[in-house]
Amino acid sequence: MNMAALDVMEMPAPRSLRDEAYDAIKQRIIMCLFRPGEALSEAAVSATLGYGRTPVRQAFDRLMRDGLVEVLPRKGIIVRPITQDEIRDMVEVRLLNEGFCARLAAERAEPAQLVALDANVAQGARAAGARDVVTLMTLDREFHAAISTAAGNPVLGEILRNLHERAQRVWFVSLRAPEHHRRVVDEHAAIVDALRSRDPEAAEGAVRAHIRSFADNLKRQL
Repeated sequence: MNMAALDVMEMPAPRSLRDEAYDAIKQRIIMCLFRPGEALSEAAVSATLGYGRTPVRQAFDRLMRDGLVEVLPRKGIIVRPITQDEIRDMVEVRLLNEGFCARLAAERAEPAQLVALDANVAQGARAAGARDVVTLMTLDREFHAAISTAAGNPVLGEILRNLHERAQRVWFVSLRAPEHHRRVVDEHAAIVDALRSRDPEAAEGAVRAHIRSFADNLKRQL
């Protein structure tokens, strides 16, 4: 096979307008640029983002399945509000699954994975100092994904990936509070210390304390 053929094979498939519109609308919902409870019309969103109405309509269908938008009588499509019940349900599931994940990671994490977690905490400290909410949110998600990987259980990792995907919007709301930024970094550092000590009990406790801190901060924000 010649090099030109290899180059063609390695080129990524072009993204559809539907996927681009989905990502753009989703990002605005997560960042609360489209606010909880806000009505979204196909025409207005199409004009704002520069996409045709068909890809926007297809994106709305997918966002509805994700639970980020909903249809209400006489209002049309709205950004799904964040409720205390949703937060409670999410926290209960995170406490159960992420606590167990931390126990596994304390037993199975490779040295290189611990080094990567240390680097994440260091980057988080810099982002907290700069009050860079977008970077903090990205690092927070990467931190928890890295623990899932270190646990060495792909089934559990997939469950947590889906959960974290759903939690992105409330993560952003929580991180809007500047006083919470440094607290998140300190809690991450405590989790890494427990993992490095190979202490499953301490790792689970540190993760559960982190999740409860997240929940308490959200209650103050909403």
